[in-house]
Amino acid sequence: MFSSAAPYKNQHYADLRRNCIQDKKLFEDPEFPATNASLYFQRSPPGTVEWKRPGEISNEPHLFVEGISSHDLNQGVVGNCWFVAACSCLALKPNLWKKVIPDWKEQEWDPKHPEDYAGIFHFQFWVFGEWIDVVVDDRLPTINGELIYCHSKNTNEFWSALLEKAYAKLSGCYESLEGGNTGDAVVDFSGAVAEAINLEAGAYYKDQKKQDQLFEDLLKVYDRGGIISCSIKVCSPHEIENRMANGLVKGHAYSVTAVKKVRLGHGLLAYFKNETIPLIRMRNPWGKIEWKGAWSDSSEEWSKVGDMERGNLGITVEDDGEFWMSFTDWCKCFTDADICRLINTSLISIHKTWNEVVHFGSWTKNAEPLLNRCGGCANHKQTFLQNPQVPHEVDEVLISLQQRDMKIHRKVGQGENLTIGFGVFKVELNRKYRMHDFLTQHCVETSTYINARTVFMRSMLPQGRYVIIPTTFRPQTLGDYMIRVFTDVDSGCRELTEDKPKVKCWSSFLGYPQVVTHIYVHGSSFHQCNPYVIIYCEGRSVKSIIKTDTLQPEFTTSAIFYRKKPRKPITVEVWNSNAVKDEFMGQVVLSGLVKDTTDPQRLQLRKRGRQMADEMPGSIGVRIITATQLTAM
Repeated sequence: MFSSAAPYKNQHYADLRRNCIQDKKLFEDPEFPATNASLYFQRSPPGTVEWKRPGEISNEPHLFVEGISSHDLNQGVVGNCWFVAACSCLALKPNLWKKVIPDWKEQEWDPKHPEDYAGIFHFQFWVFGEWIDVVVDDRLPTINGELIYCHSKNTNEFWSALLEKAYAKLSGCYESLEGGNTGDAVVDFSGAVAEAINLEAGAYYKDQKKQDQLFEDLLKVYDRGGIISCSIKVCSPHEIENRMANGLVKGHAYSVTAVKKVRLGHGLLAYFKNETIPLIRMRNPWGKIEWKGAWSDSSEEWSKVGDMERGNLGITVEDDGEFWMSFTDWCKCFTDADICRLINTSLISIHKTWNEVVHFGSWTKNAEPLLNRCGGCANHKQTFLQNPQVPHEVDEVLISLQQRDMKIHRKVGQGENLTIGFGVFKVELNRKYRMHDFLTQHCVETSTYINARTVFMRSMLPQGRYVIIPTTFRPQTLGDYMIRVFTDVDSGCRELTEDKPKVKCWSSFLGYPQVVTHIYVHGSSFHQCNPYVIIYCEGRSVKSIIKTDTLQPEFTTSAIFYRKKPRKPITVEVWNSNAVKDEFMGQVVLSGLVKDTTDPQRLQLRKRGRQMADEMPGSIGVRIITATQLTAM
């Protein structure tokens, strides 16, 4: 009965259940009572609602009947096909649903020991980075003795109805589940990372190469336990859940229940020929109404597939809501897909392992610009850098920005998602403090800005140091966020909170920075195979990556120094990496004074020491900027 999940509303399942059994009474949840307030805030159900316990609905109630299946679920009168589709996906993943429905064997009805039944259940959801345990009683809303919301095909199976009630409790009431995103529910069931793909804008059905790559990606996600759903967007509200001539329904969430390369042909010839076609299988949460085109249940295309292969795929000719489509038709007919990846962070795995960093923060308002953290997107240049800033050093990176779920505020006329996104900026290799101005830093990636709960981006970044700036679209918009960063190696990702070096008790003895200097090495004109640069300032140094196997290196290396001795020069050295001993190629010495030019310069390389005046072959491009205000850059 032990769980590491935090109890919602401080309701501990084991204690409540034990007390009910001792008192010989069935649990009644004071936090989600059997009243209209738990049902709706605006639109009442179509009829007189009676709250009934499963034993009053069925003579032999069960949590599960013959196990759990994606075919168990049917949508009720509330428009939450997105949630039901997520439940269908969940049912296919035992490792996930056993987490969401903990102690599922103990929670099952036991006809031999009716005295152990207390009318209480609990479910677990991943809410904003934390597993939450939600307790509910078993009183379910009915009209004319039948469940009016999510229900199983078997009238004596109740896992889906009870799970939906727990999720409605998290959201304030059942009506708050009207309209949502399947990917969000999947994330709440699993802690997965959600990526929204616009199939229409990507025009995948027109580009075979992009289509093939997408199929391979989805196949990998599915094979590794991920969850996929899809929908067809609507242009106006009256189109929602309109049935199209091809059997698909607009504005309706479908769960993807299989992604397969199906072998064509019959008998041994099929194995020797090894010809396959990419197919995808989906389920309509209504439990009926299917695709009518190629590869539908009774279409002639199935004659191309052998009996054994058809048996393995479980083809049934009945209107059960589940059907196959060719991947090309899927890309053409559906406009949006939600891909939920279960990112592998295990240290021991045959699959790729990612390093994860999770950071929680808020967009907050402050009259002092240095303390403001709600600067809006990059369109608002005056305030953009007032947003939170998170640095990291990586190659391949997955970034997921998630805002707190707002459905619980729908009862008071709010609850809509903020429009959010983020930018990724390449910065100095040694930056430790917040950015205050753009000098030579540049934006290398920008996510979409959308009013979705999660914004995701996958990117390949050259080795270096970067700052992620998560923002709302408009300034002065407040809210909480969670950012998850997945990298190949430990990125050292953390929030930049300080604006400049702190004044410490020993600063009066050791000195405090008088100026800040930004230096950018941006080009070269010498011929070496493996060059790199080192920037020295007051005993500190910044080394660039080695430009391997190049005779025309193009450096884009920058550094920032807070200098206690402004008159002490800065040195940039160029070296060539060798297996035995690195070779010195020359240097430039920069005064770095406030009055010096801030324009880009091309400087001749020179020797070191007493021969500093002597030139060496080649030159490098630099730009150096110095300011007395430590928050100038």
